[in-house]
Amino acid sequence: MPAGFRGGTVALSALPPEARATLRRIDQGGPYPYRQDDSVFSNREGLLPSRPSGTYHEYTVVTPGSSDRGARRIVIGRAGERYYTDDHYDSFRFVVDQ
Repeated sequence: MPAGFRGGTVALSALPPEARATLRRIDQGGPYPYRQDDSVFSNREGLLPSRPSGTYHEYTVVTPGSSDRGARRIVIGRAGERYYTDDHYDSFRFVVDQ
């Protein structure tokens, strides 16, 4: 787990299928369904480890039945670390390969 991260973890296999699909799309370099995807995540909430601006990028995790982007996101760090939130940045879990 990255130094400075105080949240929990979630196994890749325990993520919703839409989150796993988002991670595959990120690995492939897109295309992304929303124009905000791959934009810089500024970590204003301070829940992720403090890093220089531009370190984190965010991606939408499609929420079935939602008429907008919903609350679920994947945030990727420059070093490839992956975080998942399902409550629109109120909390994060570090994604582990289990």
